[in-house]
Amino acid sequence: MHTITPYHRWLQYYDPATDENSPFFGKEYNYDLYSETIYGYYIDPAWDYMGSETLYIKILFADYDENFAIIEFIGEWNDAIENDIMTLKNNIINPMIDLGINQFILLGENVFNFHGSDDCYYEEWFEDVEEGWVAALQFRDFIYTEWQKYGIDMYVNFGGNLEIAGWRTLSPHQFYEQVKKIVQYRLN
Repeated sequence: MHTITPYHRWLQYYDPATDENSPFFGKEYNYDLYSETIYGYYIDPAWDYMGSETLYIKILFADYDENFAIIEFIGEWNDAIENDIMTLKNNIINPMIDLGINQFILLGENVFNFHGSDDCYYEEWFEDVEEGWVAALQFRDFIYTEWQKYGIDMYVNFGGNLEIAGWRTLSPHQFYEQVKKIVQYRLN
């Protein structure tokens, strides 16, 4: 796990530690000290603690003019025991919504498990973004299956043509435009 790093190529465009609106503004990263763990496995110091012992994040990009954010995840998404969706919603998403962000792209190729509960916080998130949306990409198929089992697919767009294989070759805005086009087509 310690070798899995958040996508870093977009640091030239956005750094959450230098964004005054970011929950991680002012954070100093010590890349020589591995102190955070998920189930006893050290993770790269670039991941950010959002309040969950099993799920860490990295805000890869936020644009307050176009009202979108791209967030990458690592670990186990556990709504059943840890209530990770509540923690994510309260600690990260709500402050971003307050700043006008209403389009969220979630990247989950490093989410290794999901334990569902109910869909209340997903529904609340869906209602809070009003004219916006939430899209999830690159999660494992069994996680999408679990999301469908718990009705999360009613609030989060995922699967199908949203799986943009070459997303890392795009700039944040190019990636956002591709996702936006797909989601808007689905919503219309």
